[in-house]
Amino acid sequence: MTTEPAEGHQATPPAQDPTARPERGLGRGLLAHRNFRLLLVGETTSKLGTSVTSVLLPLTAVGTLDASPFAVGLLTAAPWLPWLVLGLPAGAWVDRMRCRAVMLCCNLISAVLYASVPVAWWLGALTMGHLLAVALLAGAASVFFSTAYSAYLPSLVARSELLEGNAKLQTGDQTTRVAGPGLGGLVAQTVGSAPGLLLDALSFLVSSACLLRINAQEQRRAPQTRRIREEISDGLRFVVHDRYVRTVTVYGAALNLALAAYQAVQVVFLVRTVGAGPGLVGVLLACGGLGGVVGGLAATPLTRRFGTARGVLLIQLAAAPFTLLIPLTAPGARLSLFVVGSTVLMAGVVACNVVLVSFRQTYCPPELLGRVTATTLALNYSTIPLGAILAGTATTTLGARPTMWLVAVALIATTGVLGGSPVRGVRDLPQRQAHEHVAGG
Repeated sequence: MTTEPAEGHQATPPAQDPTARPERGLGRGLLAHRNFRLLLVGETTSKLGTSVTSVLLPLTAVGTLDASPFAVGLLTAAPWLPWLVLGLPAGAWVDRMRCRAVMLCCNLISAVLYASVPVAWWLGALTMGHLLAVALLAGAASVFFSTAYSAYLPSLVARSELLEGNAKLQTGDQTTRVAGPGLGGLVAQTVGSAPGLLLDALSFLVSSACLLRINAQEQRRAPQTRRIREEISDGLRFVVHDRYVRTVTVYGAALNLALAAYQAVQVVFLVRTVGAGPGLVGVLLACGGLGGVVGGLAATPLTRRFGTARGVLLIQLAAAPFTLLIPLTAPGARLSLFVVGSTVLMAGVVACNVVLVSFRQTYCPPELLGRVTATTLALNYSTIPLGAILAGTATTTLGARPTMWLVAVALIATTGVLGGSPVRGVRDLPQRQAHEHVAGG
């Protein structure tokens, strides 16, 4: 959901892999770039493991430990909670370190955490507290990994290739969201939900192996003598004072609030209001993932045709109205309304995310990228628990279908954040450093 924002690399370009240019092939784009291929394979494998775990972890809680609905809700929220505490300082710490080293460390920590679940199960010592601790600590590792990951890509590819790179990475991510739940269900049926978590642990090791084979050199980080608090303030100040980054951050937070509400109510809506069975629910939810794949593939050609700023606005204006089809879903032929609405919704979300993440990577000064990324992600992800809680409360009070109508209206309303901002008045988002926002004061 995410996410996911002076030219950041012209004055002080990061070191590039000297073999990257000669091995590019005609018509293949970044797929002919060895370092990018390694990153893409590693991250797609890791995301597939994470998507499988999104099914196996709650199944372990419910099927193995007979957890209560409240405990399962805590388990769902746990990976997002570290963003509220670690999101801002993570950016300052990442800006002091090599991004690849941070990513490798986080991968290894996550692998050990998820491998501990089947070990505890085999020993007969698995508890709900253990699962919650794993989800919480893995979420903390994800805070640092996500921050370093966004700051690492510009050291692998040229600035002009960031849009293509993010599009391919997002397409891989969305593909795993389609395949992961089904694979997770199959794994749970064949080997069991707790033992199946070894697959996620293995996926982190594959990601680490790919990272170790990347031979691009990162830009050296200058020694830091300032306090962490002062560096965090730099990131916050940049986000608050820069009108483009501020707009993108507010849009992301509003969109995540509405998307979290949508995802919190959609299963209840489909099962209890529409009357869909578990198998049909899985198929219907996979349609959103397919839409995300389409959005990832369409982002680059659309923005080349219309411009990055105008393209984002057009994508939002075209996709948002389809959200109103979702509350109209009913048994029979009207199930197609959910398919069309959810597919177009996620296509628009992912396409916009590709563009806006690429904008942040090219627009922010390199020395601030980790802090700006962490600040925007912390603000964006902080609204996810709130959206889920609001949706749950509204569903209990009003019912699933009225709540889905409210959610649809909220998703459409997020378009107003971009439409009422400086984004509306330009064809392309700027690609210049805004150093005037870096200094304190």
